Amino acid sequence: MTFGSDPNDAAGDSPRRLRYFNAGFLKQPRVRRILSLAGTPLSLGKPTDGDGVAVWGRSPYAARGEAVAAATGAPLIRIEDAFLRSLHPGREGEPPLGLVLDRRGIYFDAETPSDLEHLLRHHPLDDTVLMDRARGVIARLREARLTKYAAHDRDAPAPDPGYVLVIDQTRGDASVTHGGADANSFKEMLYWAQEDHPAARIVIKTHPETQAGHRPGYFSDADVTDRITLVTQAVDPWTLMEGAVAVYVVTSQMGFDAILAGHRPVVFGRPFYAGWGLTDDRHPIQFPAARRGRNLSKAQLFACAMILYPTWYHPCEDRLCTFEEALSWFEARARAWHEDRHGWQASGMRLWKRPAIARIFGQEAGVRFSQAPPTPPRRAMVWASAAPPDSTAVRIEDGFLRSRGLGAQLVPPLSLACDDLGIYYDPSRESRLERLITARATLRPDQALRAEQLVRQLIALGLTKYNLADASDRVPPLAPSQPGPPKPGPATPPAAPSGDTSAPQTFTLPPRAPGQLRILVPGQVEDDASIRLGAGEIDTNRALLQAARDAHPDAQILYKPHPDVVAGLRPGVLPEATTLADAILDTTDTGALLTQVDALWTMTSLMGFEALLRNIPVTTTGTPFYAGWGLTTDLGRVPLRRQARPSLLGLAHAALIDYPRYYDPVSRQICSVETAVTRLSSASARHHPRPLRLLSKAQGLLASTPWLWR
Repeated sequence: MTFGSDPNDAAGDSPRRLRYFNAGFLKQPRVRRILSLAGTPLSLGKPTDGDGVAVWGRSPYAARGEAVAAATGAPLIRIEDAFLRSLHPGREGEPPLGLVLDRRGIYFDAETPSDLEHLLRHHPLDDTVLMDRARGVIARLREARLTKYAAHDRDAPAPDPGYVLVIDQTRGDASVTHGGADANSFKEMLYWAQEDHPAARIVIKTHPETQAGHRPGYFSDADVTDRITLVTQAVDPWTLMEGAVAVYVVTSQMGFDAILAGHRPVVFGRPFYAGWGLTDDRHPIQFPAARRGRNLSKAQLFACAMILYPTWYHPCEDRLCTFEEALSWFEARARAWHEDRHGWQASGMRLWKRPAIARIFGQEAGVRFSQAPPTPPRRAMVWASAAPPDSTAVRIEDGFLRSRGLGAQLVPPLSLACDDLGIYYDPSRESRLERLITARATLRPDQALRAEQLVRQLIALGLTKYNLADASDRVPPLAPSQPGPPKPGPATPPAAPSGDTSAPQTFTLPPRAPGQLRILVPGQVEDDASIRLGAGEIDTNRALLQAARDAHPDAQILYKPHPDVVAGLRPGVLPEATTLADAILDTTDTGALLTQVDALWTMTSLMGFEALLRNIPVTTTGTPFYAGWGLTTDLGRVPLRRQARPSLLGLAHAALIDYPRYYDPVSRQICSVETAVTRLSSASARHHPRPLRLLSKAQGLLASTPWLWR
């Protein structure tokens, strides 16, 4: 939240800088960076006119800054972690995803009003857009199983449903001591949990810092009875709350999470979320009506606490951002931790791919490259095309927004698909992508909005899988030709100099007669796994071109050979294309070309998906992942299991947001699809290793040689 941004805020303007007197700030570069981006950089020294004083919450060292602020009259800013913090607790060294900067007090101190309380009390909270955002983000948090600390074991067994959930905290935490509570509050809470539910089991959930051995909690094994269970494992909090009949808290943020999960938690302290009609407040001292007492919905509470109050940071792009942008990064980070935390054993990987695999999947416990079976809990992965049919390993393939350059030219990917069921291009068995597409047959409004924004950005930037054109080449589309009599015979564009496909040429397409249909036919690498497994009866480029011509004898047919073939890296040159197509577009940028065609015919090419995103009618003769859902004209056989009818946005959400893993080559972190799009649209994603061109051609010719694959 920017200082003074709330129309009802009387706290004043933002200080020009923040003086600090706690050495702890020197050890927190992320905190210092967020404050600098927020326009209030930290600095040592005595405050002068326009300066403020920064302290960390109600820490034991805050008294130094408080004294300086009182003596100089400088405004005091209390800083704390935002409510969606990190995978692990801060004591394990992980920086926060966002901060709260509070001039009135701090949210967990019940004795003094805070900026958050001011928002909750005075903000109108009647903005439909804001409430829709809040409801959408609550659903995203629940679906992604995210809370303040997200390093939960989603596979850890939870107690059988029907229990009363009691939340422990760390002993002496400031949120307890300044929240009107003490050790007796926890004893009282446990007593009333049993009294209120005499027939129910009691499950006590310990704090993550207690689980990690950093600080003790208020409960221990001494509290365990035949009725009371202590859960010390990193069980998913959402699962715990979903199985509970009631939730009891003192001041824990899990009381806030319980509200989001649909509970009315019983509260024995005075946390920020109490007193707004959403909790059963048992504290003997209630808040004055002048401070609280307003009845709020959970969306209104959430909007203030998570959207309006904090300042959020984008770790990949090093900027302040919206909560949704921070959440997108956090979702990707949490997914990677969950999948990678036990490490991987990888097989079937070409030598040049291994560094990229290690970067993208090895940030938690590393990747070992070996043909031997992994030792549990390390998991097995295999490059999809090298997987034996009976393999149970997770299959890996390039994602659909891959890179700025060809994989066959050894350009590393920014995205990889990770499939624990099959692989998207093999229709003979169910893939994880198929399940995701089925699940996205119905989209929430926030999901539809995110997918729509992503698709619009891809189209505006002209991005496709390989993005061979420079950014400057992508800005102007191909010059549209004027309708007119078609030229006799095929028209072939000039070849790229020296066979280089990194700078596709733009040119005017041959004119066409009024009303003449213009059909794009993308060529494919005929020995590719997607052809072998998914093409069906039409499994050559020549047969595809012939089928398109037979179906549309009067159409203008444009043939675009696969870029790997054009670059001479894979077999598949088709001399007879000149007799079947009206133009052969060797080097034209795909994104620009798709703006100039009326329809597309393909076997299994990803270009069919890219055409669908641009609302171009697509006819498939094989079984690509996007066929069979009611969005294409399917001439091939599609699996009967594809019964769902997603919208185009649902398909895009599954294929571009849910399915792949993305990697940011700038920050060298796992990232969201939106960051990957930003990188692909700029020179930061460029990686064209020309010295390896000969090696890439050799690998294309010797792909069957075991030492190159293993």
